[in-house]
Amino acid sequence: QVQLVESGGGLVQPGGSMRLSCAASGSIFSTYAMAWYRQTPGKPRELVARIFTGGSIDYTDSVKGRFTISRDNAKNTVYLQMNSLKPEDTAVYYCNARGPEGGSWGQGTQVTVSS
Repeated sequence: QVQLVESGGGLVQPGGSMRLSCAASGSIFSTYAMAWYRQTPGKPRELVARIFTGGSIDYTDSVKGRFTISRDNAKNTVYLQMNSLKPEDTAVYYCNARGPEGGSWGQGTQVTVSS
């Protein structure tokens, strides 16, 4: 039973940067693996990045070198730093948590990369 609240989405120009935050409450954050997904109309939901409790990190190939996932257990927050943004990155971004009590999704935040 973890509740996730996302923030930081919006409109950004190509080549710009944006930082998404996902604040968790209601459970022990440090026991959860955290991930960011994104959904583009007409395409399946895609795993963007994930960070495990032990610190291991995975990225999808399309964002490697541009995106960075991190977590601050003291603040119960996971971040997605997005640099060198491309129009193809436009999507609804979702925070996900998976742990001993199950899994939870955030509400989603729209990221639009456009001039």
